[in-house]
Amino acid sequence: MEAAQPNLTEPIELMPVESAPYQGQFGEFVITPSDRRGVVIYRAGLMVAALCFAAGAGLALWQGENQTVQLALTLLYSGFSLGLGVSLLMIHIYMVSLHRALQVFWLIGSLAALAIGHFYPEPFALTVYQHPATILGIGFTFAALTGIFFKEAFCFNRLETKLLTPTVPLLLLSHWLGLLPLAVEQGLLAAWALLFVVFAIRKAIQPIPPDIGDKSVFEYLQQQAQQSQQAKPG
Repeated sequence: MEAAQPNLTEPIELMPVESAPYQGQFGEFVITPSDRRGVVIYRAGLMVAALCFAAGAGLALWQGENQTVQLALTLLYSGFSLGLGVSLLMIHIYMVSLHRALQVFWLIGSLAALAIGHFYPEPFALTVYQHPATILGIGFTFAALTGIFFKEAFCFNRLETKLLTPTVPLLLLSHWLGLLPLAVEQGLLAAWALLFVVFAIRKAIQPIPPDIGDKSVFEYLQQQAQQSQQAKPG
């Protein structure tokens, strides 16, 4: 007796098209594969950013005066910035204006980094170290990163992001103003790198739905914005 052959004309569903309904604040909603894919991309961007930053921090602390290391830091910073940009594109934030502000911060910081790399003859990391005023430009990128840390601390009560939220501006402002000894700056940089990796790893193993949030809130805010636009005269 021959074994039954599968019907190849019927699609094999590898995952449900959408989840069972969730009860949100303003009604029911479902989580689609597209929603889940967006969260995976958000977390992948964070992981790339964290690993690039940690690798760069480790190299800078280990052999920061080595010219090859300094050139490598430029590439690692580029990877960090690109990963962060992807995460900012996919992150779920209820307030659209805040989401856009973080993206604009990232863009300003990225343009500043390009300008620094173009106009200064030294490697990028060395330029930033020797010319603290450059932080006024690339600092916008780290303001966007701090926004993510703050959002994660507020939404998920994460210890590492509670620590990272003040650590990032403290280190950058202190270096700009020359307030802290080098050893303290190095300690803060090492702590930042370690906590960033811990955060990225914990995000990778977190269930996906909490990162999507209450979609009924997004829909409600979108409806309110549309009604506000329609109510405007002219």
